[in-house]
Amino acid sequence: MKSFLAAWQFWAFAAAGFAALTAIFAKIGVEGVGSDFANLIRTVVILAVVTLLVFATGQWQPLASVSQKTWLFLALSGVATGLSWLCYFRALKMGDAARVAPLDKLSVVIVAVIATLILGEKLSGPTCPSAGMITAGGIRVVLKT
Repeated sequence: MKSFLAAWQFWAFAAAGFAALTAIFAKIGVEGVGSDFANLIRTVVILAVVTLLVFATGQWQPLASVSQKTWLFLALSGVATGLSWLCYFRALKMGDAARVAPLDKLSVVIVAVIATLILGEKLSGPTCPSAGMITAGGIRVVLKT
């Protein structure tokens, strides 16, 4: 049996918890500054934390050891992340965190669709109804006035 810390479910749940804290901390932090500047501050902190983590855990590797395909897709992921954060912080600046975060989680549904169409992943039985509920919740958040 896998160690609890070696299970993907543990890390996915931890990611959800930290994402929730991200929304709350960002909503408070974005109050006194522009949303893009707030995003810059957060990004610099992330860069410092991840850099320390990579060196502390001995995970640094020569840049030449990374394939061109990996560079391309990680760069595209970085661009998508940056654009997502810019939009997210702008939404947090303008709206309630309790409404912005659930709508942002429609990304879960979009990932399921793209993973099926492009990556060829198979959706498990509970995935489709769960994605439907997430979509319904997102629509409900948008329609609330």
